[in-house]
Amino acid sequence: MANTLTSTHYNFPGQTAIYKGKVRDVYNINNEKIILIASDRISAFDAVLPKGIPYKGQILTAIATKFLNETKDIVPNWLEATPDPNAAIGLFCEPFKVEMVIRGYLAGHAWREYKAGKRLICGVEMPDGMKQNDKFPTPLITPATKADDGDHDEDISKEDIIAKGIVSKEDYEKLETYTRALFSRGTEIAAKQDLILVDTKYEFGKKDGVIYLIDEIHTPDSSRYFYAEGYEERQSKNEDQKQLSKEFVREWLIENGFQGLEGQSIPAIPDEFVKTVTERYTELYEKITGETFVKADVTNIEQRIENNVNQYLR
Repeated sequence: MANTLTSTHYNFPGQTAIYKGKVRDVYNINNEKIILIASDRISAFDAVLPKGIPYKGQILTAIATKFLNETKDIVPNWLEATPDPNAAIGLFCEPFKVEMVIRGYLAGHAWREYKAGKRLICGVEMPDGMKQNDKFPTPLITPATKADDGDHDEDISKEDIIAKGIVSKEDYEKLETYTRALFSRGTEIAAKQDLILVDTKYEFGKKDGVIYLIDEIHTPDSSRYFYAEGYEERQSKNEDQKQLSKEFVREWLIENGFQGLEGQSIPAIPDEFVKTVTERYTELYEKITGETFVKADVTNIEQRIENNVNQYLR
C-alpha cells in the first residue's frame, strides 16, 4: 500500500490557529489566509474510518481546484494557489454556519427519508409517486447546519435559518442564487463527460462584506454522480444506478453493521477495500476531468507539503 497522509502537525510562519475537520486540516495564517490540507482520511456517517485512502487528498485537491477555477465567474472564491498536490492556499473568510445542499435527484439521504414515508425535507416538499434516483422536477435546496456538538450535520429549513439569525434573509437569498447557478454549471460540465451531477453541497463565507465560495466543490466527498449512459434504462427496470460517489463506502459500512448509530463500532477495513476506494476515486477524477491521474510522489508526503507551502509563503 502507498503511504497515506492521515494527520498533520505543521507550524507555518504567521500561523495562529488550526482546525482539524474530518478530512481537511485548516491552518489559519493571521486571519488573512488559510492553508487547507486535504488528508487521505475518509469519513462516512460522520465517522472517520481507521485507514487512509492512498492519493485521496491529491484527487480532492485537484478536482476542487479545477471547479473553483471554472466557476469564479459565478461567485468569487477563496482559492489563491495550489502549491502542493494536497494543499491549497487562499483567503480567510468567516464561514456561514450552514451548508447549502442541492439535490437534482431522489438519492442518498433524501431517498432514505422518502422511503421512511417523509415528504418534507428541510421544509421543502418532495412529490409523491417517486422512486429511488428519479429526477426532481426542479432541484431542491435542502440546507444543513452543524449540530451543537459539531460532529454531525442536521437538516434545517430556510425559514428556521432566517428566524434563528443563522444567516440574514438577504444573505441567504444570495446563497440560494449562487447555489442554483453553481449546480447548473456543475451539471453542464458533468454532462460533457457523460455524467449526471445528482446532488452536492456548497459552503460560503464572508470577507469585508463580500460573499465567497469556500472549501471544495464537485468532488466525490461533496457530490454524487451517476453515469448518464444507461440511466433511463436502469430507472425503467428499477435497477441500481451506476454511480461515482462515496455512497458505495456507506453501503459497504451498512452491510458490515455500521451506520454511525449509538453503540455501533466501525468495522475493520480490509486492504482490498481500501484499494477499491482508491480506484473509484481515481476513476471519478479521470471521468469528470477528462484527464489522466498522475500520482504524486508519496515517499514523504508530510515533508513534501511543508517544503512546497513554505516556499510559496516566502
